[in-house]
Amino acid sequence: MKIVRKIKFSDWLRKSLLFIRRDPWVWLGYTLFVSVVLCIGKISFALGVFSAVVSLFVGVGVAKYIDLRRSPTDSVGLVWAIKKSLPLAVLAGGVIVICWFIFMAIANIVNGQFSMISYFFFDWQFTPENLNRRTTRELGIWLYGYANITLIFVLLMLTTFASWYSYPLMLFKDYTWSQAKEAGNYEVATQKGALYKTLAFLIFEAILCTEITPLLTPVLYMLTSTFMFVTYKSFFERS
Repeated sequence: MKIVRKIKFSDWLRKSLLFIRRDPWVWLGYTLFVSVVLCIGKISFALGVFSAVVSLFVGVGVAKYIDLRRSPTDSVGLVWAIKKSLPLAVLAGGVIVICWFIFMAIANIVNGQFSMISYFFFDWQFTPENLNRRTTRELGIWLYGYANITLIFVLLMLTTFASWYSYPLMLFKDYTWSQAKEAGNYEVATQKGALYKTLAFLIFEAILCTEITPLLTPVLYMLTSTFMFVTYKSFFERS
C-alpha cells in the first residue's frame, strides 16, 4: 500500500523562500531582468503578454540552474537553462496570446469597438503625459498592472487546461502535453489542499500588486517560477 505524503502550503512556501538563499544573486538578477522586460507591455499589449508568459516559464529553468549549481555531479551554465527553457516557454506564450486575442476580439466586436482590436498589437504609451507627474507607486501600477492580470490568467489556464506541474514535466522530463497533464493531475489529487492554497496565495499577491505593491510584480513572477520548480522537484525528482 502506497503511503501518500501530505504536505502543507506553509511547507511549500518555506522551501521556496529558502531556495532563494541558494543563489540570491542569480535569483535577484533574473528578477531585475524581468522588471525591464515587463515594460514592453506599454508598447504592445500582445508583446507584453507574450514576454510576461515567457519570463515566467523561463524562470522555472533559471530555478533549475540554481538547483544544479549546488550539485557536485552536474555543471551547467545560465545560458543552458535559458536555451532549454526558451522553446517551450515561447510556445506557451504564443498560445496564451492567441487565447487572449480571441477573447478580446470577441468582446470588442460585440461592443462595436472594431478599432480597438489593432491596439492589442501596438499601442505606444511612453508619452510625457503618462510618465510625468506620477509617484513611484503610480508609475509601477501603470507599468505592471497588465502583468499581474496576465499572471492570474496563466494560473487559471494552467489549472483548467493542464496542471500545475505540466510545464516542468514537459521541460525536464520531455513529457507530451497529455502525459504531463495526466501525471500532474494525479499528483495534484493527493495535494489539493496545499495546491489550492498556493494558487490562492499567488493570485492574492497578484491582486495586491495591481494597486498596493506594484513594484514587487517582478519578484512575484520569479517567486511563482520558484514555486513551480520547488513543488515539482518535491514529487518528481525525489532523491
